[in-house]
Amino acid sequence: MVAVEVIVVTDRLGDGCDVVVVGGGAAGLSGALLLARARRSVVVINAGAPRNAPATGVHGLLALDGTPPTELLERGRAEVRGYGGRVVTGEVAGVAREDGTDGTGFAVTLADGRTVRARRLLVATGLVDELPEIPGLRDRWGRDVLHCPYCHGWEVRDRAIGVLATGPLAVHGALLFRQWSADVTFFTHTMPPPTGEQAEQLAARGIGVMDGEVAALEIIEDRLAGVRLTDGTVVTREALAVPPRMVARAGFLAALGLAPAEHPSGLGEHIPADATGRTEVPEVWVAGNVTDLAAQVGTAAAAGATAAAQINADLVAEDTRQAVAAYRDPLSAESEARVGELVIGNRRHGL
Repeated sequence: MVAVEVIVVTDRLGDGCDVVVVGGGAAGLSGALLLARARRSVVVINAGAPRNAPATGVHGLLALDGTPPTELLERGRAEVRGYGGRVVTGEVAGVAREDGTDGTGFAVTLADGRTVRARRLLVATGLVDELPEIPGLRDRWGRDVLHCPYCHGWEVRDRAIGVLATGPLAVHGALLFRQWSADVTFFTHTMPPPTGEQAEQLAARGIGVMDGEVAALEIIEDRLAGVRLTDGTVVTREALAVPPRMVARAGFLAALGLAPAEHPSGLGEHIPADATGRTEVPEVWVAGNVTDLAAQVGTAAAAGATAAAQINADLVAEDTRQAVAAYRDPLSAESEARVGELVIGNRRHGL
């Protein structure tokens, strides 16, 4: 009975808040946690489709290595709620700029019609992995079809690893995976075979090169057994590294004039931002994979906290400007109304 009541309460958006965090992954929850601890009213909109859901565990995260992604996020949501933050299930359909009595803000609308107003936005929606159209590939994603050696390299160490050429850093990826296994094969797939220095590097490291397009994966007893080319050749492999094209999940930001841009690496699209997560659109910050394609869970969480600290500082500056204006003109009706709002707001936050 208690659990049902908690879900009902935390799924309410309320009238407004200081910050709406769009995205309930490591970056979003980390940012929300810091903001809630800073006594800010914060609402996290969680679509419930984390990119790392297929993985059995999160790796390289100090003291939490191997923790299942779902468990990590459950802990994070509980921590945010423990400080008064709200985490609601939903998908953001649109964001619009609007003016309020306490300055500019945003109206965030969910796909189900719910709306919440926020003074600031932190977008941590992550990205989508676009994979080659090879039969069987998507079904193995996050299991024995991988993309990051630092996330999965240890788990496939000393096994027969294949690396599928999909972009400009394909050879670099093969050289990385060679660190975890001496048995690495590079599949050119639809790209030209490596030449010159790259071909020499692969040869020097004992990485075999298979020309020809990959047609399908060979699966035996729910395990990857090999890679089949269009000419019928089957190369025995136990793991296949497939660098995807990564695209930011942030279409709803277009209404604010914020569109994805090609990442300098050539590996996909991201929302550009400075080192603190501040975008070119005032009062909008981003954190995690939506802006940093290479960010692992720990990096994303740190970026969320960094952005949140900047957001809180920005709000403190705004609150101070408004308080000074009210202090200088205490008889103004507008100032009196604002002071009343500040008092109510402070009481709401226990100040």
